[in-house]
Amino acid sequence: MPDTDNPKIENWVPALAKAVGTPDKDTYFVGHSIGCQTIMRYLETINATVGGCVFVAGWFTLQGLETEGEEATAKPWITTKIDFTKVKKATTKFSAFFSDDDPYVPVSDEALFKKNLGATTVMEHQKGHFTKGDGVADVPEVLEAVLKLSR
Repeated sequence: MPDTDNPKIENWVPALAKAVGTPDKDTYFVGHSIGCQTIMRYLETINATVGGCVFVAGWFTLQGLETEGEEATAKPWITTKIDFTKVKKATTKFSAFFSDDDPYVPVSDEALFKKNLGATTVMEHQKGHFTKGDGVADVPEVLEAVLKLSR
């Protein structure tokens, strides 16, 4: 994605659209953190049906931001509404993974993914934000979720 240190909706959504090309029922998305937001915002813009989405440490709200810069970066992603009706026109197959000790994503966001997207959710134990720094290098459950969506 462009300028990963300063992610902006207006740059990331078109970059994803370019990377995807022409989406279809065999297109599946896997996103992590702000990438989940990017995928949802991309799905708002298309007039096609895709296979499904698996989100890891996705969020609608955030906690634990440490600097004004982090807060400024996150603010547009948090305050710019997502049209979930449009997102669900692209697919109704969503899985979302969370961790009970994620320093950024409150556990309450799990319920928001269920409510807003009808997502199947999984709350993992002590996986942090699912990063190598949290000791998480592989999440085989995510691959299994993609395979399950594709069946």
